[in-house]
Amino acid sequence: MKDIIYKVSEEVERALLDEKPVVALESTVISHGLPYPENIQTALKMEEAVRKEGSIPATIGVLNGVVTVGLSQKEIEYLADTNHTILKVGVGELDYAIGMEYSAATTVSATSWIANFFKIPIFATGGIGGVHRGVEKTWDVSQDMHSLGRIPMMVVCAGAKSILDLPKTLELLESYGVLTLGYQTDCFPAFYSRESPMKLAHTVQTPLDAAYVLMSRLKTGIPGGIVLCNPIPIEEAVPYEELESIINEAVIEADRNHIEKKAVTPFLLSRLSQKTDGRSLKANKALLFHNASLASKVAVEFGALRRRSKKTIGF
Repeated sequence: MKDIIYKVSEEVERALLDEKPVVALESTVISHGLPYPENIQTALKMEEAVRKEGSIPATIGVLNGVVTVGLSQKEIEYLADTNHTILKVGVGELDYAIGMEYSAATTVSATSWIANFFKIPIFATGGIGGVHRGVEKTWDVSQDMHSLGRIPMMVVCAGAKSILDLPKTLELLESYGVLTLGYQTDCFPAFYSRESPMKLAHTVQTPLDAAYVLMSRLKTGIPGGIVLCNPIPIEEAVPYEELESIINEAVIEADRNHIEKKAVTPFLLSRLSQKTDGRSLKANKALLFHNASLASKVAVEFGALRRRSKKTIGF
């Protein structure tokens, strides 16, 4: 096994040392979330969105067993290339990729753990994983849920992935003590849709509000994270009723064709893309940029609060 299992880019390392705002970004969207070459373009544009609002992007992945914080463009291109074997790892599988010296894309749970290890408290993604539909039969619940319940991290997202059981996902977040905030909304967004029947009890109106809440979480030491739900831009949103109709039909089709376990998610996403004439792919990219931008704004405000604070918060 290699002696070095972590590598931090010079830019990210310098930003952390200088206490500049840094935003963590995941790599699953590069390797498994979007088609080639749009995955490369999207990853680079997410980094650009972070920079535009004043923060340093730290895209995270595993290259030949080395956890890399701050992927270079060449490394992003490697993870995006479908000719390469790239694992998809949550926090539970991270050690397998490291120990076996494989390359891997990190999910929300793995990215959160790595970011927290390097004292990066803000992370932008598309949508969190959660409780899958039909969980009564499959017990299929994303590792994201458990990680969000124990890692002090603010995850900026467009809610949970719409193919999930959203009511059960929101209920489990509450059970795990995760603070779920709506950003200028009291609805729990459904990823491609700005609204859903689920209401949120707590909202914030500005990036500064979100930064204050994150500062409080870190000062109190309460375990678990904060999910900051940022609805997709209105011009790219898919109406909730249309979304649910397509997903319900796809779920029935998957069951009829005995599509199970890890094959279900790509099947449902494929059907969504087909039934929306590609609008879901366009929406996916739009919400990723939107979340990266908001995360950067929060990181800037958080950095300013931290500099003004005379009390330590653990880092």
